Amino acid sequence: MNTARVTRARPPRPGWALWARVQAVWRSPPRGWRPSVRDACIAAVLTIVAVVAAYGEAHPQDPSRWFTGGHHLPHTPDAALMLVAGAGIVLAWRHQYPRTVLCLSTAAVVAYSLLGYVNGVALLLPAVAMGTLAATPSMPFRRSALWAIAVTAVLMAATGENNPLGTTSGGFYLIPAEIAAALAAGFAIANRRAYADSLRAKAEVDARRQIDEERLRIARELHDVVAHTMATINVQASAASQLLRDRPEEAAESLAAIRAASKDGLRELRAILNVLRHADEPADPTRPAPSLGRLGALAAGVRAAGLPVTVTVTGQPRELPAVTDLAAFRIIQEALTNSIRHAGPATAAVAVRYGDADLRIEITDTGRGAPVRSENPASSHGSGHGLRGMRERAAAAGGTIDIGPGPSGGFRVVAEFPLDSPSAPAADATPTASAAEATSATSADSTTQKAGR
Repeated sequence: MNTARVTRARPPRPGWALWARVQAVWRSPPRGWRPSVRDACIAAVLTIVAVVAAYGEAHPQDPSRWFTGGHHLPHTPDAALMLVAGAGIVLAWRHQYPRTVLCLSTAAVVAYSLLGYVNGVALLLPAVAMGTLAATPSMPFRRSALWAIAVTAVLMAATGENNPLGTTSGGFYLIPAEIAAALAAGFAIANRRAYADSLRAKAEVDARRQIDEERLRIARELHDVVAHTMATINVQASAASQLLRDRPEEAAESLAAIRAASKDGLRELRAILNVLRHADEPADPTRPAPSLGRLGALAAGVRAAGLPVTVTVTGQPRELPAVTDLAAFRIIQEALTNSIRHAGPATAAVAVRYGDADLRIEITDTGRGAPVRSENPASSHGSGHGLRGMRERAAAAGGTIDIGPGPSGGFRVVAEFPLDSPSAPAADATPTASAAEATSATSADSTTQKAGR
């Protein structure tokens, strides 16, 4: 009976649902010629504020304000305020048609100014359109500056032509400052958007790179597990087919080795698949991770496959970085797998040395080996997936690796990894015990060697 507790998602609160709906509508993009809700609302607020402020400028409550600097404010009919309203309403389309909106808003304010009305607040509307144009990603800096100069010149000329407060009075000298501030604000918004886009693009590239690295890591793990398991099964199945009729008791040992190898391979494959299915869940703490602590078990499996192997550990074993521990184990596993597949009747030896500042592993065999393919004549490195995987693992752990024929025949793999100096003796003696057990084992079992041949 499955006693797993089912967690039911609580329905969102009505207030939160309404707020989410409002945010979705507010951020919705424009559709066709219709402006977005956000732009329409902002334009409506600016239009209302500008019309009310322009009416207040034209109809001051204090009678003394009707005379400013000896100039009498002209009567401003309500119909004239429609020009101010038009300059604000067109701002609803400023993101869809920034140049057209800037021209229309500026034209409305110019007409209002040429009629001789006070245009203090109305001048802010073309400035908003100018800032939007400068913030447009497709608008270069120089072109935006030219637009700003042109708008400033037109507004100053219209204001000085029929200024009720005097040619250069009122907000005449504020026009360049308003347009310059709008231009600077637009440039700042454009730079912020460009920076955010670059961060987003960088995050996408990093995510894609991490996916590629994870895919490569999984491919390495699958290759190591499948290659080692299938090589062992292949050798033992061939031996069992030859021994089944004449020596069934030895064939039974080969079948038992096949069963053990397939069981271990299935367990590791299941662990990899569980990681893929449950990437966000913690790993199973009871399953031993591939590391040098399992070197004895790996050697026993290789012996069961018909390849006598000895393991020697020198130096003081200690806790290793996870990437170094895994890389060392997988390199040894791949090298022994290649010996099973290519060495023929031979023996193998694994030497692990814990130095003060490095870890050195050496795997050799006495077989005929396999030809090491090269992508260029000057290189002695192979290009197979297993050999390339060993090099990639060593490089990922910051180490070096040398792969090639041994000095006295056979095949030889040597890898060195940098380590920090040990501050205290390692407390975990499991690798020592496993290595001692593997070293004390006989170098060749006669029955198993015959099966391997």
